[in-house]
Amino acid sequence: MRNTFTRREFALAVACALAFGFFSETVLAQPAGDISQQALLVDSRGAPVMSGFGTCVRSGFGPAPQWIDKCHGERPAPVAQVIAPVATPAPAPEPVVPAVAAAAPLAVYEKVAFDAKVLFDSDKATLRPAGRDTLDQFIAKIHGLDAQSIAAIGYADRMGSEASNQMLSEQRVAAVKAYLVDKGIKAERVETSARGETQPTTSVGECKNANNPKNVACMQADRHVFIEVSGTRIAK
Repeated sequence: MRNTFTRREFALAVACALAFGFFSETVLAQPAGDISQQALLVDSRGAPVMSGFGTCVRSGFGPAPQWIDKCHGERPAPVAQVIAPVATPAPAPEPVVPAVAAAAPLAVYEKVAFDAKVLFDSDKATLRPAGRDTLDQFIAKIHGLDAQSIAAIGYADRMGSEASNQMLSEQRVAAVKAYLVDKGIKAERVETSARGETQPTTSVGECKNANNPKNVACMQADRHVFIEVSGTRIAK
């Protein structure tokens, strides 16, 4: 049987062919890239326009107006935004204050002075036991004393010649110094001098110059060595 087309049918067929060719060129002319990001053609109902092969027709211009599962596939899961925690700065360390040791109390010093009289026998320069005891007590008293020097002065009575008495006073003071040095006192700290019979302790009216046992006993105070020292030390 012979198929015939009316003029109207022929015109409709030509229009469809031209339209299909236009859409095909549009699809082929789309720029390269992610096709899922190209806009979809939708009809007046918002439904995608499907091609004769069952695929969605894309315009290639602008972003997709909406997400359509049948054209894009399954909707991707939203990407969780990971926010890095902001590190809180550590508090500044407290300044280290060095411990200050309590100041030791200042030592209190006191001024002191000591003296002693060492007696000798008539016409002798040898220390008697009582004289050594006197010197031992003197040494104990000056222990810890800050003193520059110790003064030792020798004396003699008026009996005998002036020259012999001067020499005797020098020998007596030398004996005292030797004892002090032997007990640990530095020799340079002991200053000595001798005055013979020039400065007697007794007076002429008290004791006669006659050499007899009574006058010898009376002039005992003149036969001596006087020692003295002064300085400072920590108060007790």
